[in-house]
Order: sequence, then structure tokens, then C-alpha cells
Amino acid sequence: MACRLSEIVVDSRDPEALAAWWAQVLGYRVLGRDEDGAVEIGPEAGFGGPAPTLVFTPVEHWEPAKPRLHLDVNATDRGQDAELQRLLDLGATRADVGQTGEESWHVLADPEGNPFCLLRRRLDPL
Repeated sequence: MACRLSEIVVDSRDPEALAAWWAQVLGYRVLGRDEDGAVEIGPEAGFGGPAPTLVFTPVEHWEPAKPRLHLDVNATDRGQDAELQRLLDLGATRADVGQTGEESWHVLADPEGNPFCLLRRRLDPL
């Protein structure tokens, strides 16, 4: 038996806003809020379902640094170019992390500057 990835925790200056943004990107919904201000989003199946949930936790002192972790996303109902435009329209920005321009993916940043990649391959929706 192996472990399974159940949730990804992201430090955030504004957990509500960032959770709402990622919920739009991923087609997730808010699953819960903690009294400490953390917001959990996930697919309809919720925690423990086939996909991990995302938990946005508040941080008092934001210190921008190179993240040691980033998210990769894939379009499910459109091609990569159309999904790139949708993400940019939602407020993502292009990010430069040293890529050559020959990659098959796009490096973007969410509204708080966290980098993520839009991969080329289309996946089936959950």
C-alpha cells in the first residue's frame, strides 16, 4: 500500500481571494473554512476523492522567495492555446523562470505571484 496525495497547502496573503481564483481555474468549489482563515477548495467529491484538494492558509508576514513547489494544470475541454487565454483573462500573468521558449508548456503566475505551468496534453475531466 502506498500513500496518496490528498491535499496541497498554499501559504497566502488573502486566502479567500486566492481560493476563489483557483476554484475558477480548476472548476472546484469551496469545501470549508477554518476559524484561522484557511479556505479549502476541491472537486465535488471533496476531500479523499480522486483529486487532491487545495488549502489556502493565511500568513502574517509574506516573504517572497523562490517556491520549492508549483502546480501543473492541464486543459480538459479545450486546447492549450484556448486555456492559456482563459487563464490570462482570469488574471494569470506570464512568468519567466528561465525557460528557453522551446518548452511545450507555459509558465504563469497566479494573482499572488505563485508560479504554475499549463501543460500541453488535454486530460479527461474528473
